[in-house]
Amino acid sequence: MEVYVEYAIAENFILDLLLLFLAIKCARAKTGCVRLLFAAAVGAAEAFVFPLFSLPLALAYLVKFLGGAVLPLLAVKKGTKKTCFFAIAAFFALTFALGGLLTAAYSFFDVPYVEGNGYLVEKAPIGLIVGGAGLFFVAVFLLSRSFYRYRSLIKNLFTVEVGNGGRTLTLQALADTGNGLSFRGRPVNVLSPPAALLLFRKESAPLGMIAVETVNGVRESPVFACDTFKIGKKTYENALFTTGEVRSKAYQIILHTSYLEENHEALGEPAKVAAEDKR
Repeated sequence: MEVYVEYAIAENFILDLLLLFLAIKCARAKTGCVRLLFAAAVGAAEAFVFPLFSLPLALAYLVKFLGGAVLPLLAVKKGTKKTCFFAIAAFFALTFALGGLLTAAYSFFDVPYVEGNGYLVEKAPIGLIVGGAGLFFVAVFLLSRSFYRYRSLIKNLFTVEVGNGGRTLTLQALADTGNGLSFRGRPVNVLSPPAALLLFRKESAPLGMIAVETVNGVRESPVFACDTFKIGKKTYENALFTTGEVRSKAYQIILHTSYLEENHEALGEPAKVAAEDKR
């Protein structure tokens, strides 16, 4: 059986580079191009040198495990112990997942299998390996990005109560540092149009108009005062609201920044996360 060493090394280098990049992203760690390339090169060297030694099965698994754990440590830049741990865990999880995906592909495309040695990877079409790895990379990258966006959003949400004209709504508010609207020197919260229709009906005349910047430009929006606005244990009277483009179904209010500062203890984690985002 003829094996092209340079192809095997290049293949392992590319796969290790892909897996390390994804592991770093999943762990939200910092890295650099030189670190990633060096760690992937070490991984490719390990894959080339390891078969040259005849080790007992238990020792062979131990060496493989330790070798795999070293690679994320080489790739992570100034990471905490927790970050490094998650990077290593993500690297192993992604390695097993990609290995399972490629094994299924080898089986489907009838790549030769030798009992005791596994699939003859060198017999697999290069397009199959690169294509499978590419699809895996895109899928994991998009999923991890979506997960952290959702996680960040959830951490910034909390429950408030808005009362007006005998009606009280329990709504989800977003602790966001991007709302700096003011009307006559007072802070203005942004309320979704459906919630505004329920709270401020025809009998609730607006106090005036305010310029609100949207993706379509600047538009004039009415400003209303509610009877009560409860955040945690603190209740405000005559808090101001305007309608705006609240683009998520997860929340109905975008809170003004002044409320974040006044209710830091009541909001807890949302206020802390929003403050960190601001920095």
